[in-house]
Amino acid sequence: MTSRRAAVRETLSRNDGFRSAQDIYAQMRADGAKIGLTTVYRALQTLAESGQVDVLRTDDGECVYRACATGSHHHHLVCRNCGRTVEVAGPEIERWAESVGAEHGFTAMTHTVEIFGTCATCAAVASAG
Repeated sequence: MTSRRAAVRETLSRNDGFRSAQDIYAQMRADGAKIGLTTVYRALQTLAESGQVDVLRTDDGECVYRACATGSHHHHLVCRNCGRTVEVAGPEIERWAESVGAEHGFTAMTHTVEIFGTCATCAAVASAG
């Protein structure tokens, strides 16, 4: 892994939630890194392709990134308010995806599943206010 890619991964690993490439770039620059935004994008793409970084497309179409906590295939619960993210297994989803693909003659399928909602902390704050 290149030193720049490792630096991007390290910046991501210090945060729990998903962050945009621009946010990651701004954090790295604030920390004193001499890195360009294009380099950050390239590093994120390579890290995502290798499975070291999760990528999520937000409701407005922006890609956001997060360092994977687990190395195996997983899905995400994402809080719409604070961005808190929980990695979850989904064996039922895996079986469903295989079944639907086979039903239509597809093989070697891949998929991503993100479930958006409100975490317990944000829900408690909303109900208290």
